Amino acid sequence: MLLELALAPAKKDIRKLPVEELKAFLVAHGEKPFRAKQITEWLWKNTAASFEAMNNLSLATRELLAAHFVINGVTVQSEQLSNDGTLKSAFRLHDGNIVEGVLIPHDQRMTACISSQVGCSLTCKFCATGYMDRKRNLDAAEIYDQVVRIREQCERQYGTPLTNIVYMGMGEPLLNYANVAESVRRITAVDGLNMAARRITISTAGIAKMIKKLADDDLKTNLALSLHAPTDAKRNEIMPINEANSLAALKDALQYYHEKTTRKVTYEYIVFENFNDGLDDAAELYKITKWLPCKVNLIEYNPIENANYKNAEDDKITAFHKFLFDRGVQTNIRRSRGKDIDAACGQLAVKQ
Repeated sequence: MLLELALAPAKKDIRKLPVEELKAFLVAHGEKPFRAKQITEWLWKNTAASFEAMNNLSLATRELLAAHFVINGVTVQSEQLSNDGTLKSAFRLHDGNIVEGVLIPHDQRMTACISSQVGCSLTCKFCATGYMDRKRNLDAAEIYDQVVRIREQCERQYGTPLTNIVYMGMGEPLLNYANVAESVRRITAVDGLNMAARRITISTAGIAKMIKKLADDDLKTNLALSLHAPTDAKRNEIMPINEANSLAALKDALQYYHEKTTRKVTYEYIVFENFNDGLDDAAELYKITKWLPCKVNLIEYNPIENANYKNAEDDKITAFHKFLFDRGVQTNIRRSRGKDIDAACGQLAVKQ
């Protein structure tokens, strides 16, 4: 008996099955092909966590699905609520891996910050996730499920709908492009979560060729570049990915992106004390803002155990902001949320 179990093939996650394959499977087992549409709606629109929940299917159909497939859902292992209302979750995946996601309440927005990889391979020196090994990519359904879980938390905690999504959690989204793109399609689909693509932002540390791929596919999402330094020399120091994706390469990719999509790009810029906080740095950043229509978010640095960087002084950040603003650059100062529970930008890391 144990040998039989060991030799039995693992059941496939039904959400990885293209609808035409699902339809063919159903027909081969004596079911009507329209059942595929019903099942797809249960999985993506109604976010069913089990076949048993699909109560407009016959018991025999549900048992057939359960015999051949699984639904590898994402569950909330733990939650932490910040003093400012930010809610961080540890999400358990079907294989026991953990990723983190964050619900960020702010004014009229409720934003889900979600992860795309277990760990990260980019080793950015200021980011806690960068000190973790990248174990694997998340599949589209696992990314999707994070949004579903955070949407549930939003409605429970605040009694209001989720409004925005940012792919700014653990991992580099453009190094898991296929699954990220598929998750966006599912999230925005009428038979999915039906959220507007303009409410979704994909953030990248700067993978030039994949920025062009994103432009070609035109998912209609927003794009944010984690810039954090205005010269190659400084960017190489804190973001090793820049050595293979120089500012010149990123300029070319971003201009291509804008030409294809006509959308602005957001530059995310953490202001580090005595590293990139001078007016000479602001002048270099101003040159970058001339590449294409853009806006700049100046971000507080959030300390982590493995790095010795410090947040710039308030007067330095204010002067930096004024330099750009006075020259017509749309510039915002972003204050950190959830810092007390390690949920702020750059702080996500699974602590075993």
